[in-house]
Amino acid sequence: MNIIKTPIEGLLVIEPQLFRDARGWFAETYQEERYRAAGIDARFVQDNQSCSSYGVVRGLHFQRPPYTQAKLVSCTHGCVLDVAVDLRKNSPTFGQHFAVELSEDNHLQFYIPKGFAHGFSVLSETAVFSYKCDELYHPEADGGILLSDPALGIDWRIPEAERILSDKDTRHPLLKNLDNPF
Repeated sequence: MNIIKTPIEGLLVIEPQLFRDARGWFAETYQEERYRAAGIDARFVQDNQSCSSYGVVRGLHFQRPPYTQAKLVSCTHGCVLDVAVDLRKNSPTFGQHFAVELSEDNHLQFYIPKGFAHGFSVLSETAVFSYKCDELYHPEADGGILLSDPALGIDWRIPEAERILSDKDTRHPLLKNLDNPF
């Protein structure tokens, strides 16, 4: 596997090694020892999947302490734009985001450590999005930032009029109004 560091400390893009032959391909998508050696020191306890159609934008979500989550995400069908926003108050990149396209064609994974908000937009007709979490989901610890916050400047690559959002995701605060837990 190839580990690609991003401009934001802790965020990693992982390119698994593909083994191709006449039957198709095989990839090892997680192996604890190799990922730990690469700096991903998380013990994953919950796996999730979502299936969404073009225009769906989910996020920007996080879990508040003591239930913060690190995530290892990928898109197993279709294509998404995956985004992480640094919420670590003492970080030199606080409030900055990094985006990466994840797809069934590029097989990339994105590691998002604790202290980040996370979201994605669906760029293909449909997409199946998978993520491993190192903490169980706790509804009482649910938090978010408004994904259209102009201070973040995120280009979701979906025209605003075509975005499909949950009611919850339209009510998150702006970053400047967030009572930062990190």
